[in-house]
Amino acid sequence: MATQTAAERREEARQRYNAYVATCPSRKLLDTLSDKWVSLALTALAGGPRRYSELARTIAGVSQKMLTQTLRTMERDGLVSRTVTPSVPVRVDYRLTPLGEDLMPLLEAIKRWAEIHMEDVEAARQAYDRRSGHRP
Repeated sequence: MATQTAAERREEARQRYNAYVATCPSRKLLDTLSDKWVSLALTALAGGPRRYSELARTIAGVSQKMLTQTLRTMERDGLVSRTVTPSVPVRVDYRLTPLGEDLMPLLEAIKRWAEIHMEDVEAARQAYDRRSGHRP
């Protein structure tokens, strides 16, 4: 087997993980990361470990079932770790893993952008609806 240069290895990885290809595994990860509950749960954990009940109170509107599914998905993807402390009642804490922490600057920037530009987006939506006759 021939030795590859660093550039050849990067190109091979680029071809293997091309999110524009329907079968690419990175597409599934992008689907997960774009989920509103995932992004909200990750940013809620940015300040440090949280108990399940704290997350449920922090993330308005999330159902118990959806929060549980979201945390399991993030744990499976290696973004969050779950620690069970045997006590009465049992204590369960969630925290970002190093992989999850590495993602935080990007998510925090998107969250901040959305908060700063929400009025602009609302104005654009209203203008579009007026032009197109669209009724939300």
